[in-house]
Amino acid sequence: MIYFDYAANTPPCAEALRTFCDVSRDYIANPNSTHPMGTAAKARLDEATAQIASVLHVKTDEIIYTSGASESNNLAIKGAAGQYKNFGKHIITTWMEHSSVSGAVAALKEQGFEADFVGVGTDGLVDLEELKSLLRDDTILVSVCCVDSETGVKQNIAAIADALAGRPRCLLHVDATQAAGKIPLKLDGADLVTLAPHKFYGLNGCGILVKREGVLLEPQISGGISTTEFRSGTPALALIASAATALSLAAEKLDERYRYVSGLNRQLKDALSRYPGVKINSTERSVPFILNLSVSGVPAERFLEAMGERGVCLSSKSACCAPNTPSRPVYAMTKDRRRALSTLRISLSHRTTQAEIGAFLKAFDDCYGSLTGRGTGHGKI
Repeated sequence: MIYFDYAANTPPCAEALRTFCDVSRDYIANPNSTHPMGTAAKARLDEATAQIASVLHVKTDEIIYTSGASESNNLAIKGAAGQYKNFGKHIITTWMEHSSVSGAVAALKEQGFEADFVGVGTDGLVDLEELKSLLRDDTILVSVCCVDSETGVKQNIAAIADALAGRPRCLLHVDATQAAGKIPLKLDGADLVTLAPHKFYGLNGCGILVKREGVLLEPQISGGISTTEFRSGTPALALIASAATALSLAAEKLDERYRYVSGLNRQLKDALSRYPGVKINSTERSVPFILNLSVSGVPAERFLEAMGERGVCLSSKSACCAPNTPSRPVYAMTKDRRRALSTLRISLSHRTTQAEIGAFLKAFDDCYGSLTGRGTGHGKI
């Protein structure tokens, strides 16, 4: 089997697995316990937190641990809304967001909040002038992803933060799940930032929410204590320590991995662009780790099934999206529903080999020919 779905989940690196096993074995106590073994566990937790804070260039008390990116997004959005609702109930987001963001916003609308969706251009970037026009005195939150999980479009977060300058009651939440560990991450201007270790070769079951000092959140879990008043629950020490290891290693290898994956992306784009029925949806603003395309006239699920039969695993949209629905980011960029219903998301890794690229292109060529009746042989190597 060939794996081209790294945007959905990455395999944990050996170093993160080793850290998880070592910490699970050596620190069995609850870090909140006051006995000597609990104190030792707390010291190891503090060490991991300091390591993460150093990579992200934030303060240790600005880090909140959760169960994953979906919980972090929900805590950021619902927690901010609950805390600052007396200042307003207006939220702005985009059509490029993960379902854990759009779903949280939808839940707030049922509680009386208002939400506007700012448009994007054909390049996928947020329309800054429209964003400014949507801002109101009662806008308390703007939520924008750093890198779109389906098309890979990287937003200009600094420009968005500048648009909010002078509005101290309006927070900026950035879902950096697809950015952390892959591209340089600058958190200046963001009040809340979401990360997930399983996207940068850590383990599933752990999430990180960076909350700028001074920002308050209404807790979403009642009872219990943890590392912070904003999220209850026993700290998952082994997961947190392994996340620190994975993040540090990803930061160390950032440039090397980016260059390698950029080469793979160019190779795939050049080959796939030759097919008359293929339209590339990723833009010049997209990171190389994600390449999104549409095959005209072929529903995404049919193409995915055919590729799966040939041993190639990829996706249509985010793994958290409902099947047989159009890609919201692609539709927002192209305004073409048919194109948005036939999207394929190829997500790459530094682990992707040239042999896998060749096998993918051969499988794609076979599927393209059988499903469109327009075999070309372009994908064969």
